Amino acid sequence: MTLVAIETSCDETSAAVVRDGRVLSNIVSSQARLHAEYGGVVPELATREHLRNFLPVTQEALRAALVTADDLRAVAATRGPGLPNALMVGLKAGQAIAFALRKPFLGIHHHEAHLYSPWVSGPPPVADFNAFQPNVSLIVSGGHTMLIYMESEWKHRLLGGTLDDAAGECFDKVAKLAGLPYPGGPELDRLAAQGNPLAYDFPRPLLREPNDDFSFAGLKTSVRYFLQKHPEILEQAAKTRDLCASVQAAIVEVLVTKTLRAARRLGVRCVTASGGVTCNSALRRELSAACQRESFTLRLADKSLCTDNAAIIGILAERKLAHGQVATSLDAEILPNWTLS
Repeated sequence: MTLVAIETSCDETSAAVVRDGRVLSNIVSSQARLHAEYGGVVPELATREHLRNFLPVTQEALRAALVTADDLRAVAATRGPGLPNALMVGLKAGQAIAFALRKPFLGIHHHEAHLYSPWVSGPPPVADFNAFQPNVSLIVSGGHTMLIYMESEWKHRLLGGTLDDAAGECFDKVAKLAGLPYPGGPELDRLAAQGNPLAYDFPRPLLREPNDDFSFAGLKTSVRYFLQKHPEILEQAAKTRDLCASVQAAIVEVLVTKTLRAARRLGVRCVTASGGVTCNSALRRELSAACQRESFTLRLADKSLCTDNAAIIGILAERKLAHGQVATSLDAEILPNWTLS
């Protein structure tokens, strides 16, 4: 099966071509520079850019994969969750392509695609679902932080999620408080690598609570008040690096501790992690070290598949179709608040 997939849930326009579990192309057009002026994603601008970029990005994906429209056997697109107008561009474009080619269409849950992305690896990326085993999965991004119990393929349930700010949102907001350029999360990670994570003691929200939920709004507020009392910190490069390292250490400790605690409680021996924040170097390092100490198998999504991209949408759509998933109606609407149950 050769399938084209489209992803426009936020501020990146992406199209990918997948064939038999192998990613033939994965083109991503980032809008980071456009939104940098505003310090965050502006939905109206994101939608306008999707409309401008969708066609050339999709054409480039087909060219890079050396396929034509006649080779396609199915079409997929992100149906939700995400920014409503941004989602609308990709979903309706995918439905139009499927209608024109008379091919089946599948609307995919963005988080579910991330959930299965740790089983895709290598250059070129290839899905290896034969290696699947029951696991606790951490999905962590700018908009969501959640733990999922995957008992078997296609059978999963939500253990807990963010009660307010997601981990990625906390990274970005702290970076903005520190005056770092947008997008702030990667820049904070870069500076933290040169800082002392023990320099400042910030709270670890819900760390000791016997649940699987997350809350990072209090940590962000703590940093804000701390900087109001100590504005001189941002005038010294070394202390700014220490601040970044200390905040990062607090977030990472919560993510790692709660993930492994859930895995132990459920009796699984495998942990996975995916989503944009999984690119964070400290999270990858600390989660790897913790899993090694406790003899857990760890599968981290490849960094190229952590941020928003159409490859993971295509991989999941192809597998669903192969397992008899009924095609999504061409009249189906977006689901911007679609929850992962």
